[in-house]
Amino acid sequence: MSPIQKILFGCPGTGKSYKVIEIAKDQLGISEEELRLNIVKAVFYPEYKYSDFMGKLLPLSSVSSINYKYYPGHFLQALSKAYHSIIHNKNQNHLLVIDELNRGNAAAIFGSIFQLLDRNYNGWSSYCIDISEMEMFGLLSSMGYKIKIFDDNILVEDLPFDIFIENEKSKKTGNEYSDDKFEIFTIIQNYQIRIPPNLSIIATVNTSDESIYYLDTAFKRRWDWEYIKAPCTSDIENYSIDKQIITIPEKVLNTIIPIKKGNNLLVLKLYRLIVGINEFIKSNHKSIRNIEDKQIGWWFINLQSETLSLDQIKDKLMFYLWDSVFARDKKPLIKLIEENFSDNHANLITYADFLIYTDKLLKYWHNSVPMIKNSQQDDMPMKEVSDPNHESS
Repeated sequence: MSPIQKILFGCPGTGKSYKVIEIAKDQLGISEEELRLNIVKAVFYPEYKYSDFMGKLLPLSSVSSINYKYYPGHFLQALSKAYHSIIHNKNQNHLLVIDELNRGNAAAIFGSIFQLLDRNYNGWSSYCIDISEMEMFGLLSSMGYKIKIFDDNILVEDLPFDIFIENEKSKKTGNEYSDDKFEIFTIIQNYQIRIPPNLSIIATVNTSDESIYYLDTAFKRRWDWEYIKAPCTSDIENYSIDKQIITIPEKVLNTIIPIKKGNNLLVLKLYRLIVGINEFIKSNHKSIRNIEDKQIGWWFINLQSETLSLDQIKDKLMFYLWDSVFARDKKPLIKLIEENFSDNHANLITYADFLIYTDKLLKYWHNSVPMIKNSQQDDMPMKEVSDPNHESS
């Protein structure tokens, strides 16, 4: 099985994190029980550094003295787990997940590790990189070995470093991993590392975020890129339980947004609202910069239940449209209101002005796309129904 080295990208809420777990299970064969142990997860952010990724030495204070301990970073943790599996003849894959890759300075964070991203046909890194004695100490410790520093020499399992390595290299396992095991101890002996074939790396990027670092071409070309598309009208048109074409997540399909209007209750379906908004965004592409990044995914709003309140829609969705999608140009919103809501002088100066039209906008976007047909999941009829909990005046 070839290792995976991939970046998932797409607009907010498309389920990139869910896709990572799906890949881990289906393509890497990491079972549900192994997910916690075989996956190391890092989240990049502006202050995240190489030392967080590789490892760092930190002081431990006590009453009478100060000691120092080396803490392996996320990359070294994942590497040590992969090495450990090979050495102990475990046929297991491991995965390093990097969320929000471009929110940190990836070039500086990876440092020399960048060279390891080139892989041979057999899954190993094409090149080795040198590591320090302290980093070697952290790697071996993370692999489960008992490590000591004595007279400036590393003792591994109470043996001098070189003797321990030679002993391990001389062991014959009769297993398909024996060659890889020999490779590990050979490169370690030279204070070097390579990424093994049982370690995959998957990163996610959220390109809608304005406060991001640029990924240069040399960095990009060392990854496969997979686009997670935004919901669109074809997802509704192609949905079919009978043909087992499931283009809309079940939880999203069943989620409703009840809106009280006097003595009546208007019920909207979330999936139609999401698609309607995305189609509206696409229809105004000339007014929106980086339009692919500005659409929303099925999971843009965290669904705790199958009912969303109007306040949740306002706090998350309406604010996003105002502050991110149409931040530079409000003309598409003004035009929509004036042409469809009998308001010839829409004046959207503040966010509060925009919220006045929430009910009408949601209904318009919802009704602008079709419902699912020939399915038990069809919408409730789009009409105002009596609210039994509302007392008439």
